[in-house]
Amino acid sequence: MNNFEKRYEKVPVSIFTDAETASDLVAKQVASLIREKAAKNEMCVLGLVAGSTVVGVYEQLVRLHKDEGLRFKNVIVFNIDEYYPLAKDELQSHYKYLYEYLFSEIDILPENIHLIPSDLKKTDIAEFCRNYEKKIKDLGGIDLQLLGLDSRGQIGANEPGSMFNSRTRLITLDYSTRMSAASNFFGEENVPDHCITMGLETIMEARRIIVMAWGEGKSKTVQKMVEGPITEMLPASVLQKHPNASFVFDSAAAANLTRIKTPWLTGSVRWSNKSIRRAVFWLSEKLDKPILKLTERDYNDSGLGELISEIGPANKINIKVFNDLQHTITGWPGGKPDADDSTRPERAVPYPKRVVVFSPHPDDDVISMGGTLARLSEHGHEVHVAYQTSGNIAVFDDEVTRFLDFVRDIAPHYEWETQKAQDAYRNTLQFFDRKRPGQVDLSQIAAAKTAIRQGEAKAACRYLRIPEDRVHFLNLPFYETGTVKKKPIGTEDVKIIVDLLRKVKPHQIFAAGDLSDPHGTHRVCFIAILEALKQVKQEDWVKDCRLWLYRGAWQEWDIAEVDMAVPLSPEESRTKRMAIFKHQSQKDRPLFPGTDPREFWQRAEERNIATAVRYDKLGMAEYQAIELFVRYYFEKE
Repeated sequence: MNNFEKRYEKVPVSIFTDAETASDLVAKQVASLIREKAAKNEMCVLGLVAGSTVVGVYEQLVRLHKDEGLRFKNVIVFNIDEYYPLAKDELQSHYKYLYEYLFSEIDILPENIHLIPSDLKKTDIAEFCRNYEKKIKDLGGIDLQLLGLDSRGQIGANEPGSMFNSRTRLITLDYSTRMSAASNFFGEENVPDHCITMGLETIMEARRIIVMAWGEGKSKTVQKMVEGPITEMLPASVLQKHPNASFVFDSAAAANLTRIKTPWLTGSVRWSNKSIRRAVFWLSEKLDKPILKLTERDYNDSGLGELISEIGPANKINIKVFNDLQHTITGWPGGKPDADDSTRPERAVPYPKRVVVFSPHPDDDVISMGGTLARLSEHGHEVHVAYQTSGNIAVFDDEVTRFLDFVRDIAPHYEWETQKAQDAYRNTLQFFDRKRPGQVDLSQIAAAKTAIRQGEAKAACRYLRIPEDRVHFLNLPFYETGTVKKKPIGTEDVKIIVDLLRKVKPHQIFAAGDLSDPHGTHRVCFIAILEALKQVKQEDWVKDCRLWLYRGAWQEWDIAEVDMAVPLSPEESRTKRMAIFKHQSQKDRPLFPGTDPREFWQRAEERNIATAVRYDKLGMAEYQAIELFVRYYFEKE
C-alpha cells in the first residue's frame, strides 16, 4: 500500500481481516514493550481500558503469561475511566472487568495497580483526580495507552464537546452514551449518570497510543477520525496530533475508509464483478442517475476513467451491472419450480425444499426476514425455524409478574393448584423487590422468561403457518448465564446444531450474518453454525445445501454485495409487521434497544423501504420494500 493510496488518511492505519488477528498483534506489541523495559530493569507503565474491544488483547496477554512466561512484575497500570457511582463488585464495574479478564490471571503486583474508584464521596473526587494525575507524572508518564473507540468518537468517557486540554475529572454522561451502555446495565434507568475519566490532554501525554475498533458499527466514526478534521465534537480526532499513535481496525470497522469504500479514488483497482458493481452504484447514487443513464463523461469526471479504459465502454458496463442487479431480485426465495433458473439466485429443484432458518434470538427471524419467511411458507417449502438462544434476559421483570398474575387468577377455573400459583406469584414479587440491576434471576424466573419468549415465537410462526413441530428452541448453553456476559461457544453448543441439521438435512439454511451485533450474540451464533457445518461437510445432503445470510436490526447489506433481493408488497410488509408484533415482550420498549429509539418493527420496515427506494433509483422496478441476502460459500469437502 503506497502513500497515494492512503492519501486521505491522516494517521497510520493497520487493517486486519478479523478482530482476533488484530488483538493478537496488539497483545504481542504490549508484551514486547514489557520485555524491553524488563531487560533494562525499568518499569512499564500501561494505560488500560475495559470493554469488548480489548477482550481479545487481554486473553492473549494471559496466554503469553501462562504459555510463554511473560512476566508482569515490572508493569504498572492505570485505567482510563470508571462509572460513578457504582460498587466495584458490580458486573459493569471496570474494576471488576480488569480483575476478571487480566489481573487475576497474571503475576502483576497489587501495589502496581492504580484504578479509578467508583465509590468515592463526591466531595473527594476533585482531590483524587489531582492525585491520579500526579501519580502518573511521578512515575514518568504512561508508556503505552490502549484505547477503544466509542461509536460517537469518545475515548475514555470524554463526551463530544470535551476540551482538548481536559484532565482527569468527573463528567456527566449524555443520553446517547447511557443508551449505548443500557444493555450492560439491564436498562437505561440503571446506568450511572456520571463517569470519572482521564482527560484528553492526559491521554495525549502517553508516549505511545494504540487505538482499536472492531465491527461495522464503528465504521463511520473510524472514517471521521482517520480522514476528517480535528474537532472537539469528535474527541478521538485529537489523536491525529499524537506523534506515536497507531490505529488498528478489522475490515468491518475500516469499511468506510476511502481506500476500502471507493478505492478508485486512491489509485489503480483490480476490477472484479463486485468492485465494478460497487463503483457503478456509487456513481449512480452520487449523481442521482439510474444506472442505464450514466455516460462516459460521468465516469471520467468522477475518477472512474480507468474503469472505462479497462472494461468499457460505459453502455456495456451499465447494461452488465443493471442485469446483475436485476437478477438478484426474486419473488421465489426457495427457487421457482418448472422455471429457467440460470439467472435466478436460487435453483428451481428440488421443490419443495427443506429450509432451516436460524434465529439468534426469538424474534430475529421475523425482524430480519419476516417477509421472506412468509413467502417460503406460502410456497409450500418445509420450513423449520431454529431459535438459537432463549433471549430470556431481554424480558422485563414485570412481564413475568403479569403472566404469573394471569396464572394465579385462572388457576381455580382449570382446577390447578391455586396455592402453588399464589406462592409463585408472591415469591416472585419478593425477589423482584430486592433484586439488583444485573442480578441473575432465580431458575424458575429465568424459565418463566424463556417460556414467554418461546410462546411469542410460536405465535409468530403460527401466524406465518409454520407448524409447531418445525419450531425448534435450541437454548444453546453458551447463552444461559443469566447475565449479558456469555460463555464461549463450546462443543455442546455445536452438537445441538449438528443434531438439528442431520435431522432436517436442509437444502437451504438462512442465518444471521450481522457480525456487528452490539451484543455479540449474532456473531457467536453464526460461528456456531459454521463449526457445525464443518462437522457435517462430508455428508451427502451438504453438497446440495446453500447458506444465505440476512442482517439483523442493526445493519443492512451493501447492495453491491447482495446475491438475493426479495421484494415485498404492501400486504406482505403488513404481514411481516404483524409477525413482529407477536413478540409482545419486545414491543413498545425492548429491554436492550441500543442507541436507536425506534421499535424493532419500525427499524425493519424503514430499512426495507429504504432498500426498495435505492433499487428504484438505480433503475429497478418500484417495490414497497425489499429484504436482502448474501450467499455464504462454506467448505463442503
